[in-house]
Amino acid sequence: MSLTLDTYRLLGRSGLRVSPLALGTMTFGADWGWGADTDEARQLFETYVERGGNFIDTASMYTDGSSERLLGKFTSDNRESLVLATKYVALRRPRDPNSGGSHRKSMFASVESSLRQLNTDYIDLLYVHAWDSVTPVEEILRGLDDLVRQGKVLYVAISNTPAWQVSRMQTIADLRGWSPLVALQIEYSLIERTVERDLIPMAREMGLSVIAWSPLASGMLTGKYSRADLAEQPAAASPEGTRKNFARAHGYLTERGLAIADVVKEIAAQLGKKPSQVALAWILQNPDVTAPIVGARTPAQLEDNLGALDVAFDAAHLARLDEASAIDLGFPHELLARNRNTMFGDLKVESR
Repeated sequence: MSLTLDTYRLLGRSGLRVSPLALGTMTFGADWGWGADTDEARQLFETYVERGGNFIDTASMYTDGSSERLLGKFTSDNRESLVLATKYVALRRPRDPNSGGSHRKSMFASVESSLRQLNTDYIDLLYVHAWDSVTPVEEILRGLDDLVRQGKVLYVAISNTPAWQVSRMQTIADLRGWSPLVALQIEYSLIERTVERDLIPMAREMGLSVIAWSPLASGMLTGKYSRADLAEQPAAASPEGTRKNFARAHGYLTERGLAIADVVKEIAAQLGKKPSQVALAWILQNPDVTAPIVGARTPAQLEDNLGALDVAFDAAHLARLDEASAIDLGFPHELLARNRNTMFGDLKVESR
């Protein structure tokens, strides 16, 4: 496999062209204790764009708004050439119940705030950041469609939501002539493959591009952690603090995670590549994924990540990675696989 950042891919059922690696900007700003300062963030941005990258991912809550504000500065000269994606839902004022959630008031206020911070007239791609479980889907979909009709948002998408709800929303949007969802952002990596049960097949059927966040499992797949790190006291689940605490608190730093990371390191050594490049390349070779999001803190880390575009696996490498990270697909998927013979016998029926 040999890709470049300007080997563009279509986003879902749209004609929008995006790079095969998106630049994640949750590291833009040091507000949470481990991000890049302004100069480093600018270097990250410029390195990515100079290589042909055009797909930038942020959110209203990243580094307490610093991520969007920095992007507003960095994109002032080339805004039209970029695809800016942001997200809403996070609580913006701790004691205001309507300053967060996926409802219309939160949606419109968050978008207006993002437009100001990003210093732009429109958002290319707006995600519902997470399912809040209480807002009616018709309210969300109609609000998103209104934003598109107003020209403040060009395309709409969703993240961190159950497959059944996403497919329901897409069907309602299609039937009512509202703006369809074009992308699904989900956690996906060699350590987190449970999305292969329903979310990824659903996205394929419903015409949504899969955008993968945390493809390196918060640094676990870079090989920088060891079993000695397991003995340390677990930290509270928070984006603030050290990256190790973040990895531990969110369940990445486990015996299983380390075992998978060991296999990644072995294959990286065989290929003369870095573990991070192998982990990202494994996602890039999946035709169901449009773009993983890379979130480097330093220019050197970003260069390492971009090296994933040049990794070529053979069948044995892929088999080893799949075996080490395999999951149980569960019911009904395991049952249907076992019973395929009863439906098809010895007939050969090709699926697309």
